[in-house]
Amino acid sequence: MSKPAAILFAVLTAAPAAAHDAKPTPMQPNGWTYPFSCCSGMDCREVTDQAVLEGPRGYVIKLTGELIMSRDTRIKDSPDGHFHQCTVAGEPTGRTICLFVPPRAY
Repeated sequence: MSKPAAILFAVLTAAPAAAHDAKPTPMQPNGWTYPFSCCSGMDCREVTDQAVLEGPRGYVIKLTGELIMSRDTRIKDSPDGHFHQCTVAGEPTGRTICLFVPPRAY
């Protein structure tokens, strides 16, 4: 392997997990990958249960007041039972692209 190729390999393998990979949890011990259509490889993150208010009309993102109706196609099932939000440019106050939700409480 040439020296430039070896350096590139070392940098790529030493890099931390990309933001489009959810962290491991007991339900998903190897983590899981956010769909590219939701995150462009960088715009998703786990959010606390307190960050999202679940109600009969859908989900409210507390930080922005954004309402995502129950039948909105942006709502996805969460593979690990936690809330995950994908937003424009990955900004916490950005418009929601996808919201991964745990099973409904009611």
